[in-house]
Amino acid sequence: MTLETDYLIVGAGAMGMAFADVLMTETDATILLVDRVGRPGGHWNVAYPFVRLHQPSAFYGVNSRPLGSGTKDATGWNAGLYELASGSEVVAYFDQVMHQRFLPSGRVQYFPMCEYEGDGTFRSLLSGEKQDVAVREKTVDTTYMKVTVPAMRPPVYDVADGVRCVPPNALPTIDHPPAGYVIVGAGKTGIDAALWLLANGVDPSAITWIRPRDSWLLDRANIQPGREFFDRAVGGFAHRTEASALASSIDDLFQRLEATGQLLRMDPDVTPTMYRCATVTTDELAQLRRVTDVVRLGRVRAITRDAIVLADGTIPHQPDALVVDCTADGLERRPVVPVFDGDTITAQTVRTCQQVFSAAFIAHVEAGYDDEAEKNDLCTVVPHPDDGIDWLRTTLGDMLNTVRWQADTDLQDWLLRARLDGFSSNRGDPDAEQLEALMQILEHAPAAVTNLERLLAVTDD
Repeated sequence: MTLETDYLIVGAGAMGMAFADVLMTETDATILLVDRVGRPGGHWNVAYPFVRLHQPSAFYGVNSRPLGSGTKDATGWNAGLYELASGSEVVAYFDQVMHQRFLPSGRVQYFPMCEYEGDGTFRSLLSGEKQDVAVREKTVDTTYMKVTVPAMRPPVYDVADGVRCVPPNALPTIDHPPAGYVIVGAGKTGIDAALWLLANGVDPSAITWIRPRDSWLLDRANIQPGREFFDRAVGGFAHRTEASALASSIDDLFQRLEATGQLLRMDPDVTPTMYRCATVTTDELAQLRRVTDVVRLGRVRAITRDAIVLADGTIPHQPDALVVDCTADGLERRPVVPVFDGDTITAQTVRTCQQVFSAAFIAHVEAGYDDEAEKNDLCTVVPHPDDGIDWLRTTLGDMLNTVRWQADTDLQDWLLRARLDGFSSNRGDPDAEQLEALMQILEHAPAAVTNLERLLAVTDD
């Protein structure tokens, strides 16, 4: 028997769930979700046990249902800022959305543990049975961004027999202390692993951190919902806009951003060359700086029982040390393809590193607009950043998209009501000081766009 649906969504991860949620809210369409994982939530199902969001829970999930309790942390290195959902909370949340909202509606069919094979066909990973789907409207690929966590693949470097090399998932299972810890990777996962070890009493001197590239980091205090954080959130945007407008060079731009607290660096003496949207608090940053055995010799090529071979050198390795592989690319930079292409939608980010917002936004545009060229213009892709220079590219992309969206009053109304817009709750009637920050943004925005284009042109020459 051939199944029928209006929209076939490939992937029941965060983007697939966010897309389906808006379609359910704003249309009468039927939806069929196919996912190769046994529960909704995608990679969250195999993430390390101590993983938490790097952004407030208020910015994550689906548009129709809040994630978390909306409270601030009272203790820990995130104290005073809004809660960060744990991995188990995120998985439970998506499971509730599926079984309390989607399936009871009678408009959603859900097929977990199934591999989509293309052309409206999927195959059960358990029975091998194939199923055909007749799609009346469109097929939506929410897996294109290829989020990968360490537990999903082995290390990309050679590991000799007898070397203890594990993903971060294994850290909570340790039953006796190793000779030391070697963290491989400088991104969000490496940061999480270092903070978890430090929080659990590991002496910083027992940690070696292999960081091929240092990263520019975002201060989480600048990325908070609520009126009380207006000055940090919107004021921060004003600082970024002004810096982008006035910077005489790329070095000058990053100096301005760092001076106003918009970007942070791990080591005051090392200029970062990477930017991946990772966020920290100043308390977390202070903890991370306690790890002083930092190796900057490029990527790991191989680990033997007594040495770690890197692109630019070799360091000794203790056989009984534990290597924690944190190198999976959770924010892979993928080639940009049209979001809307005939009967196919390929979900990508239309705001920097905001996957769930982007999926919800694309679904709203699909529901409310007819012309494909207009829809692709509104959903201009802002690819995931990687190099430091990508701060300029993504900021410019966000600014240009904002200009497009502001020209559409209906779209502005949707953004004001969208929970996943993140900063919607910061809006309202500003006081005089807040109005000044908003005016500063408006004043510098045109020059910021022009100047970022100029600076990027220099790098492309």
